[in-house]
Amino acid sequence: MSDAPSGLRRKQRDPWPPLRPGIGAWWRDHLRIARETMHFVSARLGTSLVVWLLVGIALALPSGLLLLQVNLAKLTAGWEGRPGLTLYFELSASAEQVAAAAKVLEADEAVEHVVTTSREQALEEFRAYTNLTDALDLLSDNPLPASLNAALRTGLDETALAGLVALAESRPGIKEVVLEKTWLERVNDISRVVSRLGIILGVLFGIGAVLVTATSVRLAIEARLDELRVQKLVGASDRQIRRPFLYFGAFYGIGGGLVAAMLLSLCLVAIEAPLTALLGSYGQQLDTAGFNPVFLVALLLVGAFLGVMGSLVAAAQRLRDLEIL
Repeated sequence: MSDAPSGLRRKQRDPWPPLRPGIGAWWRDHLRIARETMHFVSARLGTSLVVWLLVGIALALPSGLLLLQVNLAKLTAGWEGRPGLTLYFELSASAEQVAAAAKVLEADEAVEHVVTTSREQALEEFRAYTNLTDALDLLSDNPLPASLNAALRTGLDETALAGLVALAESRPGIKEVVLEKTWLERVNDISRVVSRLGIILGVLFGIGAVLVTATSVRLAIEARLDELRVQKLVGASDRQIRRPFLYFGAFYGIGGGLVAAMLLSLCLVAIEAPLTALLGSYGQQLDTAGFNPVFLVALLLVGAFLGVMGSLVAAAQRLRDLEIL
């Protein structure tokens, strides 16, 4: 044994084999930190629930405005970017009166084309968009009137529109004339207001979510100051010390995103019945757009990003002044 090379004897007696860093060790370290973070968060469930609720509310309001803007855009997508004129006839109006009114409108230079809907066609469309088929069968007569829809040229001034409305109202058999430009313009204006309001509130509430997360992570740092000082003493880098708190922020943000998704789901369920009735009165079916898996994943990613930003703010402020006693 005494003739064995000294290097071999030293290797056999070495109780601490050298570490071999690599991608596997990097993943194992991150998994360990993730497990410790989950344990820390679950051990303080009351505080975690409060943080999740605050972050969720901060994410839910601008996200809800985004969904509203998307659905308003979908609602107006089928409309042409021009004013429209709809004429509703009396139930007693004859087919000749309807045809004559259509001919007069088509001859006007302000009108591009006219679509005629007879009483029978109106009834069929109503049957297709509602579930009142049995009730309609009980009626002895068709309760729906004939109508004309005229697409107008763009760039018409108020005088030309008023003259066209007066011309339509002067025809025999007309019960009501509806100028659709005002409704469409108001919906578009509301959509623009909602979009800008969503951006403003998204920025403000995003800053609030960052501050809430930063405060929570700051408390977590204070609770582990002794451990952090030991890590600093044995040579841990700032990145290694900061890494667990980035996981804290990500967990708080993802939890807040889940809470925001649940709040939005509850809101959609609460307004489903009255919104269905409102759209049904306009002959449309409820088809909510935007609330899909892509939106939910984006919500979680935004929450995680805000949480990480909050943890970076807290760690930068506190770890910079960390003193080793």
